[in-house]
Amino acid sequence: MGEPAGIGPEIAVAAFRALGGRIAGHPLKLVGDGSVFRSCGLEDEAAIVPTRAKASRSPGKPAASNAKAVIEAIETSVTMARDGDAAAIVTAPINKAVLVHAGFAYPGHTEFLEALTRAPRAVMMLASDLLRVAPLTIHKPLAAVPGAISTAAIVETGEIILSSLKRFFAISAPRLAVAGLNPHAGEDGVLGNEEKTIIAPAVAELRARGHDVLGPLPADTMFHAEGRARYDAALCLYHDQALIPIKTLSFWDGVNVTLGLPIIRTSPDHGTALDIAGTGKADARSMIAAIRMAAKMADAER
Repeated sequence: MGEPAGIGPEIAVAAFRALGGRIAGHPLKLVGDGSVFRSCGLEDEAAIVPTRAKASRSPGKPAASNAKAVIEAIETSVTMARDGDAAAIVTAPINKAVLVHAGFAYPGHTEFLEALTRAPRAVMMLASDLLRVAPLTIHKPLAAVPGAISTAAIVETGEIILSSLKRFFAISAPRLAVAGLNPHAGEDGVLGNEEKTIIAPAVAELRARGHDVLGPLPADTMFHAEGRARYDAALCLYHDQALIPIKTLSFWDGVNVTLGLPIIRTSPDHGTALDIAGTGKADARSMIAAIRMAAKMADAER
């Protein structure tokens, strides 16, 4: 369901209709307060997995009173996936500020899913037909990024990405590119030492483990067509370094994929769009892409 006041319920219902209520031969289910989905035009009551907590929809006007239902919808979906009642979950965008004000203890979906599934490390990857990127640090202020990166974290995250490319994307010999932190990847230490002291040792360790890894690479030359042809996924050091290129290249068909979990989870690569909620302007293409990618990942895992 996501944030009831945003476009999440609208695009969920629109995607449900566009796909005829099924994907890869299996029924789609909508998890959340039924009244929210009905207010967006859903008529198939059997498709709703209702939350006990109630929510109301006032487009563009988020309310803390909806937080319990939003959180329960995520928890219910995770339980269904873990119990084998669902092959994958696709989450609509949430309003993090509203949830935090209501006592939510996590900065975003990814961290909450990591806690719910007790995964050692969840990795956020944004993917489309043109590019796959993963930020090492996610919802951290830019000033905190240098102190948050480590060789061990790069190695661990890189291995999760590489194994997931094999498991869910059917890439038998995946290639990973690792971005530098500083301009020009540090310019041989002139513009920063993190490349020499942290990133390069991680790349060397991944190579020693038998992986095909490039880096550290200057981020400003990684994402043009010739650069992208050299790798199957890029590991970036911080949020915007990863998300700006994917959103530039694939704004409407980019998909957020959470790797490292015992379940499959995808979501649209955009936010709640409160400013256009309820206006009929919401575009469901990213939600449809997220559902299709979740189904492909589930089929690949089988």
